[in-house]
Amino acid sequence: MNLVKSIGLLAGLLLSVTLSKAQSFKFAFVSDTHIGNNTSEEDLQRTVNDINANDSISFAVITGDITEFGSDQELQLAKQVLDGLQKPWYIIAGNHDSNWSESGSNSFRTVFGGETFAFTHGGYLFAGTSSGPNMRMGPGQVPRENIVWLDSVLTHMEDPAMPVIYLNHYPQDSSLNNWYDSIDLLKKRNVQLILHGHGHNNRRFTYDGIPSVMGRSNLRAKDSTGGYNIVTIHNGVASFEERRPVVQTQQKWLEVPLVNHSFSSDTTPYHRPSYAVNQKYPKVKVVWEYQDQSDVGAGTAISRNLVVATNTNGWVYALGKKDGKRKWAYKTNGKIYSTPAIAGKYVVVGSSDNTVYCLSASSGKLLWKAAASGPVLGSPVIENDVVYIGASDGHFRALGLRNGKTLWDFDQVNNFVVTKPLLYQGKVYFGNWGNDFYALDAATGKLAWKWNNGSPNRMFSPAACYPVASNGKVFIVAPDRYMTSLDANTGQVVWRRQIQDIRVRESMGLSADSSLVYVKTMDGELYGVSTTADAMQIAWMSALQLPYELAPSAIVENEGVVYVPTHSGMACAIDRQSGEVLWQHKSSNGLMNTMMPLEKNKVVVSTMDGKITCLEYTPE
Repeated sequence: MNLVKSIGLLAGLLLSVTLSKAQSFKFAFVSDTHIGNNTSEEDLQRTVNDINANDSISFAVITGDITEFGSDQELQLAKQVLDGLQKPWYIIAGNHDSNWSESGSNSFRTVFGGETFAFTHGGYLFAGTSSGPNMRMGPGQVPRENIVWLDSVLTHMEDPAMPVIYLNHYPQDSSLNNWYDSIDLLKKRNVQLILHGHGHNNRRFTYDGIPSVMGRSNLRAKDSTGGYNIVTIHNGVASFEERRPVVQTQQKWLEVPLVNHSFSSDTTPYHRPSYAVNQKYPKVKVVWEYQDQSDVGAGTAISRNLVVATNTNGWVYALGKKDGKRKWAYKTNGKIYSTPAIAGKYVVVGSSDNTVYCLSASSGKLLWKAAASGPVLGSPVIENDVVYIGASDGHFRALGLRNGKTLWDFDQVNNFVVTKPLLYQGKVYFGNWGNDFYALDAATGKLAWKWNNGSPNRMFSPAACYPVASNGKVFIVAPDRYMTSLDANTGQVVWRRQIQDIRVRESMGLSADSSLVYVKTMDGELYGVSTTADAMQIAWMSALQLPYELAPSAIVENEGVVYVPTHSGMACAIDRQSGEVLWQHKSSNGLMNTMMPLEKNKVVVSTMDGKITCLEYTPE
């Protein structure tokens, strides 16, 4: 018997074995329920009742955007409705559950018992991972810890030949900055189908050769009723029927063959992020690099010979400034999106476990902790032995640096705080996710003034930017694409502009001489806005030209170099005088946090996918 015929017979035998193990079954494929939307609760309740009434449905999967804002109230309501399901159900988070989450995405896993799932049914492995952007605007991302989890699930399969159906909220393409991390793991196994939501429509896709299906939103939108999909697995085919409760219509719209694609022998050159920019600037060297197994959702801080970082598994840790080796670590009980602040021997950071922590900068030993009644997602600022920090419990606090005692507590914050506050001329300034911007007396915590942007949509709040001030004015940018200058003393609007061809968002910073506010646009341009003019005046422009850009991370100037982070893991260094690009370096494809200069031409960059890198540039 020749080799080709033998291989063909073996492949046929394996296929018959796989098909004999696989069984016929039906399941409900529900997505984008958006609890918090006007009709969402009723739409979801109708779907739950409809699934319960269908004895042929074995289980349900719900693929993200469970809520509108990821609030605790919305999550609890979704859980209450879904608990009415009389069949097993499995759920993952989407961008609406994580980007505006007052709990720092902690409540999703608390309410639903986890943020991933894996189970077998009818001879198939179903594996689902959550996705953001997590707390900060940018492309979607599967959390690094979810990628590590998926790798473990696939590695430890009892039967490596078992067909796999993968679920995520996002399309598995460049709308997810790390889509290839999941895809590359899945293609080591017998992945046959991907299910996702996000687009609110029933559509067929192919990602890296893997057949994929987007499911409709459960919302009714402009229709009379919402809906979901019933998926039937039978004889190696997945059939999709759109089901609309109440009106009782059901229509088959797609059949997808389920086969082993044998990706181990696939040589097709699928799209992957390009790192060619690193060859363009060979004088940029990686001094060291550290890969976390969780997301790094905040910037870093420096203490003498240590770089202090945090992750979304709750760790605060220090890396050696020279070698990037871990020197100490301290575990909190919640995800951390707070950038540490350091003053002398003290490291202060907030955690989503409702606590502000103060650690020894040299050893990581706990010195004190202060309780809040909600997650602490804001970043602290320390001045004159006072810690200023906002939380998700409606409070903004001033704590004693040495003992954590409350010096004052402003308890009238509408909605939650994620920003790093600004201290300027005796006041502390910060925005929140309730469209408000506050100025408090730094000594007493009394409200000096409050400004509201007037938007009915809190997604447009000036919450994520780090405000800056100069010449008696405070400057902010926000997702409504306005840049606003406020009188620092009174809160009166000096000017407020939304310019069509200068689409500012949440990334900004102050020049070293305080004459400019740097703003990065959504079109990837970098401008300097005058801090002295009585109207929005562009006083400086860089030659930098990025693609579409969303990273909200702050812009920093140090020793004549302007450091600009991007949402695609590329660090940019701009000459302050000429505006020319000095260098660029891509360390990952994840959203980059605020860059931390160490000294002239040396900087630490961290990205949301858990990579911390020390870069050094050697000029001509």
